[in-house]
Amino acid sequence: MAMLELRNISKTFNIGTINEKKALQGVSLSMEEGDFVTVIGGNGAGKSTMLNAIAGVWPIDSGAIYIDGINVTGLPDFKRASYIGRVFQDPMLGTAPDMQIIENMALAARRGKSRTLKWGVSKKEKEHYLEQLATLHLDLENRSTQKVGLLSGGQRQALTLLMASLQKPKLLLLDEHTAALDPKTAANVLATTKDIVSRNHLTALMVTHNMRDAIATGNRLIMMYGGRIIFEVSGEEKQKLTVDDLMERFQKASGEEFADDQSLLSE
Repeated sequence: MAMLELRNISKTFNIGTINEKKALQGVSLSMEEGDFVTVIGGNGAGKSTMLNAIAGVWPIDSGAIYIDGINVTGLPDFKRASYIGRVFQDPMLGTAPDMQIIENMALAARRGKSRTLKWGVSKKEKEHYLEQLATLHLDLENRSTQKVGLLSGGQRQALTLLMASLQKPKLLLLDEHTAALDPKTAANVLATTKDIVSRNHLTALMVTHNMRDAIATGNRLIMMYGGRIIFEVSGEEKQKLTVDDLMERFQKASGEEFADDQSLLSE
């Protein structure tokens, strides 16, 4: 059984107006448990729209979305919280800046669960959170009472990754989560991403503008254009890919040259 299955999903914004935009046009995608799929494409290709549709941020117009065999098509985002972990481009999102690191970890551990009158972090919980923080190799386990707002962008993004994976979600969505970071920090966060996904045997879907990162990360790569998936590559064939190969395949599949400045600059 597929961990994620998109069945011919479509989404159009501003229907019937001059600003009508067909963001997704019959997108189908199947991901098995443990798949790590990277998604590349120019601006307006439908990458983030697809992630938002999976997360339930807005309803799709047609088609169906299944997570671990469960039809979540009609469920709003808060009802999908127990299935999905998500990391955004902005390091300021996904954490509570005025709360301590350890408190943020506790919130993440309780996400999607029924609330009770009990609050506070037990000794056993704290030990577990400190062990998890130590895996980041950022010394955050020794700064667990520090407010998250005082962390650097890279530290915060690494913490958000850890929080998103704490409950071992069915699916981890990564929406250009290194794009706002400087190159060195981005490389460190991506290495942390690979470690967390591998260590927890997660199924992950990562949108990126960086062609090299898309090639070097995960076991499958898909490229989107005009709200459609125009080609996919996996396994040994993916490992042998170069940026030039990727651009050539894009041109062959779309009939156009790849003209996304951000992607070209990040070659």
